[in-house]
Amino acid sequence: MTLNRRVLVAVKVLFVLLLAVASAQAAEEGGNAVAERTTEIFKWINFIIVTGLVLWLCLSKAPAFFSGRASAISSAISSATAAKAAAEAQLREAEAKLANLQKEVEKLRAFAARESAAEVERLRAATQSDVQKTVAAARAEIEAAQRTARLALKALAANLAVDGAQSLLAKQLTPQAHELLITSFVKSLEARPN
Repeated sequence: MTLNRRVLVAVKVLFVLLLAVASAQAAEEGGNAVAERTTEIFKWINFIIVTGLVLWLCLSKAPAFFSGRASAISSAISSATAAKAAAEAQLREAEAKLANLQKEVEKLRAFAARESAAEVERLRAATQSDVQKTVAAARAEIEAAQRTARLALKALAANLAVDGAQSLLAKQLTPQAHELLITSFVKSLEARPN
């Protein structure tokens, strides 16, 4: 027999017993007192039935309800604990990053300063190299121009000297001076041994 049937049978037996007691008492006391007594007995029977139903509902449904609620609360507490631990880990990580942020900024500034100084040096060296190359090329061009100018000057001087000598010779070389020159040349040739 199930619990529900046992409770129902117990309630029926109790009801029958109460009716029997009420009838017996009513027979002993008389009419008006019997009606009052019967009303009070029915009130108690009604109270017992309602109390029994409430107790039955609480005993049959409450454990499942409360165990379900307890497991839901327990899982909510577990997930809240895990979420709190994750949040605390993120907080510690963020605090560590924040503490290291100033150091990171200083490192980045130092790195940028080193890089800019190295870039300035590289540009300075490249500019110096370009200047040296340009100066060397200009010197080479100047030297080439000087050589060309010297050669042109020598050629001009030679031409002027030849022209000057020709004009001087033409003025000074008269037919008698010409003959004298040839005669002295021939004599110098004769005086030489072969």
